[in-house]
Amino acid sequence: MQVRIIGGHGGVSPGFKATSYLIDGKLLIDASSVASGLPINEQAKIEHILISHSHLDHISDLAFLSDNCFGMKGVPFEIYTSPKAHQNIMAHLLNDEIWPDFTKLPSKENPTLRFHEITSEQSFNVGAYKITPVEVNHPAGGHGFIVENGNAAVVFTQDTGPTDRIWEISHTIKNLKGIFTEVSFPNDLMQIAINSFHHTPSTMNEEIKKMPKDIPIFLGHLKPNFQTKLFEEIAELKLDRVSLLGSDDSTFIFR
Repeated sequence: MQVRIIGGHGGVSPGFKATSYLIDGKLLIDASSVASGLPINEQAKIEHILISHSHLDHISDLAFLSDNCFGMKGVPFEIYTSPKAHQNIMAHLLNDEIWPDFTKLPSKENPTLRFHEITSEQSFNVGAYKITPVEVNHPAGGHGFIVENGNAAVVFTQDTGPTDRIWEISHTIKNLKGIFTEVSFPNDLMQIAINSFHHTPSTMNEEIKKMPKDIPIFLGHLKPNFQTKLFEEIAELKLDRVSLLGSDDSTFIFR
Protein backbone atom coordinates (compact mmCIF):
# COMPACT_ATOMS: atom_id res chain seq x y z
CA MET A 1 0.00 0.00 0.00
CA GLN A 2 1.50 3.30 -1.11
CA VAL A 3 0.36 6.38 0.82
CA ARG A 4 1.23 9.70 -0.78
CA ILE A 5 0.80 12.80 1.34
CA ILE A 6 -0.20 15.35 -1.28
CA GLY A 7 -0.96 17.77 1.54
CA GLY A 8 -0.71 17.04 5.23
CA HIS A 9 -1.10 20.36 6.99
CA GLY A 10 -3.87 22.00 8.97
CA GLY A 11 -3.71 25.21 6.98
CA VAL A 12 -2.64 26.75 3.68
CA SER A 13 0.33 28.98 2.93
CA PRO A 14 3.18 28.87 0.38
CA GLY A 15 4.89 25.54 1.01
CA PHE A 16 2.02 24.17 3.08
CA LYS A 17 -0.93 22.24 1.64
CA ALA A 18 -4.02 21.07 3.52
CA THR A 19 -5.15 17.48 3.83
CA SER A 20 -5.19 15.06 0.90
CA TYR A 21 -3.75 11.54 1.19
CA LEU A 22 -3.63 9.37 -1.94
CA ILE A 23 -3.44 5.58 -1.70
CA ASP A 24 -2.01 3.71 -4.71
CA GLY A 25 -3.01 6.54 -7.01
CA LYS A 26 -6.69 5.60 -6.89
CA LEU A 27 -8.11 6.02 -3.39
CA LEU A 28 -8.11 9.56 -1.97
CA ILE A 29 -8.64 10.46 1.68
CA ASP A 30 -9.87 14.05 1.90
CA ALA A 31 -9.72 16.58 -0.87
CA SER A 32 -8.16 19.87 0.09
CA SER A 33 -4.99 19.87 -2.01
CA VAL A 34 -5.63 17.23 -4.65
CA ALA A 35 -6.31 19.75 -7.43
CA SER A 36 -3.39 22.01 -6.60
CA GLY A 37 -1.02 19.13 -5.80
CA LEU A 38 -1.53 16.70 -8.71
CA PRO A 39 -1.46 17.10 -12.51
CA ILE A 40 -4.91 16.81 -14.03
CA ASN A 41 -4.17 13.45 -15.69
CA GLU A 42 -3.33 12.01 -12.24
CA GLN A 43 -6.43 13.60 -10.72
CA ALA A 44 -8.55 11.82 -13.31
CA LYS A 45 -7.12 8.42 -12.29
CA ILE A 46 -8.64 8.70 -8.82
CA GLU A 47 -11.64 6.40 -8.45
CA HIS A 48 -12.81 6.64 -4.84
CA ILE A 49 -12.72 9.46 -2.28
CA LEU A 50 -13.17 9.16 1.49
CA ILE A 51 -14.16 12.42 3.18
CA SER A 52 -13.48 12.43 6.92
CA HIS A 53 -15.64 15.50 7.65
CA SER A 54 -16.86 18.65 5.98
CA HIS A 55 -14.45 21.32 7.25
CA LEU A 56 -13.05 23.40 4.42
CA ASP A 57 -9.45 22.21 4.79
CA HIS A 58 -10.67 18.70 3.90
CA ILE A 59 -13.16 19.38 1.09
CA SER A 60 -12.18 22.57 -0.74
CA ASP A 61 -10.59 20.89 -3.76
CA LEU A 62 -13.69 18.82 -4.46
CA ALA A 63 -14.75 21.96 -6.30
CA PHE A 64 -11.63 22.23 -8.46
CA LEU A 65 -11.21 18.47 -8.91
CA SER A 66 -14.72 18.37 -10.38
CA ASP A 67 -14.03 21.30 -12.65
CA ASN A 68 -10.66 19.95 -13.82
CA CYS A 69 -11.95 16.46 -14.61
CA PHE A 70 -15.40 17.38 -15.87
CA GLY A 71 -16.23 15.15 -18.84
CA MET A 72 -12.85 13.36 -18.77
CA LYS A 73 -13.56 10.14 -16.93
CA GLY A 74 -16.81 8.69 -18.20
CA VAL A 75 -17.56 7.52 -14.66
CA PRO A 76 -18.01 9.62 -11.51
CA PHE A 77 -15.69 10.06 -8.59
CA GLU A 78 -17.32 7.83 -5.96
CA ILE A 79 -17.36 9.70 -2.64
CA TYR A 80 -17.93 8.11 0.77
CA THR A 81 -18.73 10.22 3.81
CA SER A 82 -21.08 10.56 6.76
CA PRO A 83 -24.64 11.83 6.29
CA LYS A 84 -23.75 15.02 8.18
CA ALA A 85 -20.72 15.77 6.02
CA HIS A 86 -22.69 14.99 2.85
CA GLN A 87 -25.46 17.34 3.93
CA ASN A 88 -22.97 20.12 4.69
CA ILE A 89 -21.13 19.76 1.38
CA MET A 90 -24.34 19.94 -0.63
CA ALA A 91 -25.79 22.82 1.39
CA HIS A 92 -22.70 24.99 1.58
CA LEU A 93 -20.38 24.10 -1.31
CA LEU A 94 -22.07 22.28 -4.20
CA ASN A 95 -25.20 24.42 -3.97
CA ASP A 96 -25.08 26.25 -7.33
CA GLU A 97 -24.33 29.46 -5.41
CA ILE A 98 -20.79 28.86 -4.15
CA TRP A 99 -20.01 26.19 -6.78
CA PRO A 100 -21.99 24.19 -9.35
CA ASP A 101 -23.65 20.98 -8.19
CA PHE A 102 -21.42 18.43 -9.89
CA THR A 103 -23.64 15.59 -8.68
CA LYS A 104 -25.90 16.69 -11.56
CA LEU A 105 -23.29 17.61 -14.16
CA PRO A 106 -22.91 16.68 -16.97
CA SER A 107 -26.26 15.06 -16.02
CA LYS A 108 -27.98 13.32 -13.13
CA GLU A 109 -27.47 10.03 -14.95
CA ASN A 110 -23.78 10.69 -15.60
CA PRO A 111 -22.51 12.95 -12.79
CA THR A 112 -18.96 14.02 -12.02
CA LEU A 113 -19.41 13.27 -8.31
CA ARG A 114 -21.54 10.55 -6.72
CA PHE A 115 -22.00 10.40 -2.96
CA HIS A 116 -22.46 7.34 -0.75
CA GLU A 117 -23.37 7.80 2.91
CA ILE A 118 -21.46 5.66 5.38
CA THR A 119 -22.33 4.31 8.82
CA SER A 120 -19.77 4.19 11.60
CA GLU A 121 -18.22 0.73 12.08
CA GLN A 122 -19.98 -0.75 9.06
CA SER A 123 -17.21 -1.85 6.71
CA PHE A 124 -17.51 -1.64 2.93
CA ASN A 125 -15.31 -2.48 -0.04
CA VAL A 126 -14.01 -0.14 -2.72
CA GLY A 127 -11.80 -1.67 -5.36
CA ALA A 128 -9.12 -3.75 -3.60
CA TYR A 129 -9.72 -2.11 -0.22
CA LYS A 130 -11.82 -2.83 2.83
CA ILE A 131 -12.80 0.43 4.53
CA THR A 132 -14.01 0.65 8.12
CA PRO A 133 -15.21 4.14 9.10
CA VAL A 134 -15.15 4.95 12.80
CA GLU A 135 -16.61 8.05 14.43
CA VAL A 136 -13.99 10.22 16.16
CA ASN A 137 -14.01 13.25 18.43
CA HIS A 138 -14.41 15.98 15.83
CA PRO A 139 -17.46 17.88 14.51
CA ALA A 140 -18.90 18.15 10.99
CA GLY A 141 -19.43 14.40 10.72
CA GLY A 142 -15.93 13.51 11.87
CA HIS A 143 -14.77 9.96 11.10
CA GLY A 144 -11.49 8.13 10.86
CA PHE A 145 -10.87 5.26 8.46
CA ILE A 146 -9.16 1.90 8.73
CA VAL A 147 -8.01 0.95 5.23
CA GLU A 148 -7.05 -2.68 4.53
CA ASN A 149 -5.84 -4.52 1.46
CA GLY A 150 -4.58 -8.08 1.28
CA ASN A 151 -1.23 -7.35 2.89
CA ALA A 152 -1.50 -4.26 5.06
CA ALA A 153 -3.85 -2.15 7.15
CA VAL A 154 -3.40 1.53 7.96
CA VAL A 155 -5.38 3.76 10.32
CA PHE A 156 -6.19 7.34 9.34
CA THR A 157 -7.81 9.55 11.97
CA GLN A 158 -7.34 12.83 10.09
CA ASP A 159 -8.79 15.45 12.50
CA THR A 160 -9.66 14.40 16.04
CA GLY A 161 -9.24 15.33 19.64
CA PRO A 162 -8.79 12.64 22.28
CA THR A 163 -10.90 9.67 21.20
CA ASP A 164 -11.26 5.98 22.05
CA ARG A 165 -13.24 3.76 19.72
CA ILE A 166 -10.92 3.80 16.71
CA TRP A 167 -8.04 2.67 18.96
CA GLU A 168 -10.13 -0.11 20.47
CA ILE A 169 -10.90 -1.41 16.99
CA SER A 170 -7.29 -0.94 15.85
CA HIS A 171 -6.14 -3.47 18.44
CA THR A 172 -8.18 -6.12 16.60
CA ILE A 173 -6.79 -5.38 13.12
CA LYS A 174 -4.34 -7.86 11.62
CA ASN A 175 -1.35 -6.64 9.62
CA LEU A 176 -1.61 -3.10 11.00
CA LYS A 177 1.39 -1.27 9.54
CA GLY A 178 0.87 2.43 10.23
CA ILE A 179 -1.19 5.06 12.03
CA PHE A 180 -1.79 8.53 10.63
CA THR A 181 -3.21 10.99 13.12
CA GLU A 182 -2.75 14.64 14.02
CA VAL A 183 -1.18 17.29 16.20
CA SER A 184 -2.37 20.81 15.44
CA PHE A 185 -1.49 23.24 18.22
CA PRO A 186 1.42 23.72 20.64
CA ASN A 187 0.98 23.04 24.33
CA ASP A 188 0.42 26.66 25.30
CA LEU A 189 -2.73 26.63 23.15
CA MET A 190 -4.19 23.61 24.91
CA GLN A 191 -7.59 25.22 25.45
CA ILE A 192 -7.83 26.19 21.77
CA ALA A 193 -7.05 22.60 20.84
CA ILE A 194 -9.69 21.27 23.23
CA ASN A 195 -12.32 23.73 22.01
CA SER A 196 -11.63 22.88 18.35
CA PHE A 197 -11.31 19.09 18.88
CA HIS A 198 -7.62 18.82 18.05
CA HIS A 199 -4.40 17.64 19.70
CA THR A 200 -1.33 19.21 21.21
CA PRO A 201 1.93 17.30 21.80
CA SER A 202 0.88 16.85 25.43
CA THR A 203 -2.51 15.33 24.64
CA MET A 204 -1.03 13.23 21.84
CA ASN A 205 1.50 11.82 24.29
CA GLU A 206 -1.46 10.47 26.30
CA GLU A 207 -3.35 9.38 23.17
CA ILE A 208 -0.47 7.20 22.02
CA LYS A 209 -0.92 5.05 25.13
CA LYS A 210 -4.29 3.91 23.68
CA MET A 211 -2.82 2.84 20.34
CA PRO A 212 -1.45 -0.57 19.35
CA LYS A 213 2.18 -0.85 20.39
CA ASP A 214 5.17 -0.87 18.04
CA ILE A 215 3.25 0.56 15.08
CA PRO A 216 4.77 3.62 13.34
CA ILE A 217 2.81 6.83 13.97
CA PHE A 218 2.72 9.77 11.56
CA LEU A 219 1.45 13.11 12.85
CA GLY A 220 -0.05 15.52 10.35
CA HIS A 221 -2.38 18.51 10.34
CA LEU A 222 0.36 20.76 11.74
CA LYS A 223 -0.75 24.38 11.64
CA PRO A 224 1.80 26.18 9.43
CA ASN A 225 2.44 29.04 11.87
CA PHE A 226 3.18 26.58 14.70
CA GLN A 227 5.17 23.94 12.82
CA THR A 228 8.60 24.81 14.27
CA LYS A 229 7.25 24.81 17.82
CA LEU A 230 5.42 21.53 17.26
CA PHE A 231 8.62 19.88 16.06
CA GLU A 232 10.39 21.08 19.19
CA GLU A 233 7.68 19.91 21.57
CA ILE A 234 7.28 16.50 19.94
CA ALA A 235 11.07 16.01 20.00
CA GLU A 236 11.07 16.70 23.74
CA LEU A 237 8.78 13.68 24.24
CA LYS A 238 11.41 11.31 22.79
CA LEU A 239 8.85 9.10 21.03
CA ASP A 240 10.89 6.83 18.77
CA ARG A 241 8.03 5.56 16.63
CA VAL A 242 6.59 9.01 15.87
CA SER A 243 7.28 11.04 12.71
CA LEU A 244 5.89 14.47 11.88
CA LEU A 245 4.56 15.23 8.42
CA GLY A 246 6.37 18.53 8.04
CA SER A 247 6.90 18.20 4.28
CA ASP A 248 4.09 17.74 1.79
CA ASP A 249 4.28 15.43 -1.24
CA SER A 250 5.99 12.63 0.66
CA THR A 251 5.33 8.92 0.13
CA PHE A 252 5.24 5.91 2.45
CA ILE A 253 5.07 2.22 1.51
CA PHE A 254 3.37 -0.36 3.75
CA ARG A 255 3.73 -4.08 3.04
